[in-house]
Amino acid sequence: MTQSDTWFPNVQNISFEGSDSRNPLAFTHYHADEMVAGKTMRDHLRFTVCYWHAMRGTGADPFGVGCRLMPWSVADDEMQAAHQTMDAMFEFVTKLGAPFWCFHDRDIAPECDDLAETNAKLDEMIDHADRLQESTGVRLLWGTACLFTHPRYMGGAGTSPSVDVFAHAAAQVKKAIEVTHRLGGEGYVFWGGREGYDTLLNTDMRREGEHLARLLHLAVEHKQALGFEGQFYIEPKPCEPSTHQYDYDAQSCHAFLLKHGLVDHFKLNIEANHATLAGHTFQHELDYAAGHDLLGSIDANRGDPLLGWDTDQFPTDLRDATMAMLVVLRSGGFSTGGLNFDAKLRRQSTDPVDLFYAHIGGMDTFARALKIADQIIQDGRLDELMRLRYVSWDSDLGRSIEAGNASMAELEAHAMKTNVQAIDSGRQELMENLLNGYF
Repeated sequence: MTQSDTWFPNVQNISFEGSDSRNPLAFTHYHADEMVAGKTMRDHLRFTVCYWHAMRGTGADPFGVGCRLMPWSVADDEMQAAHQTMDAMFEFVTKLGAPFWCFHDRDIAPECDDLAETNAKLDEMIDHADRLQESTGVRLLWGTACLFTHPRYMGGAGTSPSVDVFAHAAAQVKKAIEVTHRLGGEGYVFWGGREGYDTLLNTDMRREGEHLARLLHLAVEHKQALGFEGQFYIEPKPCEPSTHQYDYDAQSCHAFLLKHGLVDHFKLNIEANHATLAGHTFQHELDYAAGHDLLGSIDANRGDPLLGWDTDQFPTDLRDATMAMLVVLRSGGFSTGGLNFDAKLRRQSTDPVDLFYAHIGGMDTFARALKIADQIIQDGRLDELMRLRYVSWDSDLGRSIEAGNASMAELEAHAMKTNVQAIDSGRQELMENLLNGYF
């Protein structure tokens, strides 16, 4: 790998120094080459830095404008700033030691009044990214299109009441898939940032759902025509900015994909903070997705249950991360997906070095979580208690029901004979005690 020292001259490559280290610019738990459960940590975790928060984040929140100006954003014109930001991104990712990056199209190149001019500027930045990928070895996990920031998308993109906006969104998705394919991206994400409604007084939900499905079918057709083999993902989120979004949670996305004949073409990109907003736990969303062969990738962050918006904090909750990695390991691990830090510095964190502190903390947390999750699986006590809870289903009757062979009359006869009054203890407190022991 090659790298510059232009934007982070006082930071060297972040190395593993072990749990006794007091160096804030070193890993205490993430050792990329350490073997866990048959693979290196690097291959298990597939850490990814997102362009929008890491390089473009200004510290703005719903109640205040940006208060952080990073040096790479200072330039004579937009394209100079775009090139500087791309250079800073790859310097940061290389020094951090993360293997992947990801982006929205409008993160990396400015949007102009003319779509052809916008595409030309995007192509220029893709050329730049291609050179940097080649020189550093950093790879693209996934790309996506920003279909929610521009005023044209105030009523949605695929669900817009305007057919002209729908066509513009389709053109933007087409181009974003093409540039993702060109950079060797391993996937492409659809996040319906405004695919929802504010009021049902002016919303035809059925028609909007059909329009969104049509956009996704068009994307699948274009992917196949390109020969792009990356995985398509949908990212669930229940609300904010819309009152209700159609990609509410993993289960509603699954229903949508089944209804519209898309389930064979998509998996889910689960975000921890979006689970919080949906009233679920991170583990719930992951477990549902994994249980239906839909778990593809993860946006690794956390939300604040005391706040009503997407706070996108860096993931430092060890228990939460451990339960996530337990689901990932039990489901066979990532293939095209990974752990993307869709997380932003806090408003009062204003220095470039804070980006390193934040990502190091998230990477160390998930490294510890990976090792603990593997220990839980190897130990087997929690799995055995789970098995015993459902042991009656391993009987002849249980297997007959699960195979669809038992009749209502047979079940009635069994109920008459057993006259069941209670079931065995679920041992919740014991299992919680065991879980705490692993920490």
